[in-house]
Amino acid sequence: MKPRVMLDTGALIALERGDQQLRKVHRLATDHGYQIVGITPVIAAWWRRGKREKQRIQILRTLVIEPPDLHVDALVMAAASLRCDTVYTSDLGDLERLLEVFPSVELAAV
Repeated sequence: MKPRVMLDTGALIALERGDQQLRKVHRLATDHGYQIVGITPVIAAWWRRGKREKQRIQILRTLVIEPPDLHVDALVMAAASLRCDTVYTSDLGDLERLLEVFPSVELAAV
């Protein structure tokens, strides 16, 4: 497996704006064969049309974009943990594995 660097929304915005530190990280990762990863919720939060769209397209072409399947469960649990919510799910097994990290969440099977 190749080494990886994951960028969050703030890092993508900084890279798009030409931040020298992020440009250096991006260049070194690319030069050394690292995968530069963006998860789809981050890409969705970052992407917008208009100013600097060409820069975003160039950056997007360098990313390995991971689908949300595993990330969505973690996002749901994280959001629910903020208010001690109960999550109703048909995917009880996957969400139960996250209870150790989000103990304030209650799960209910659908």
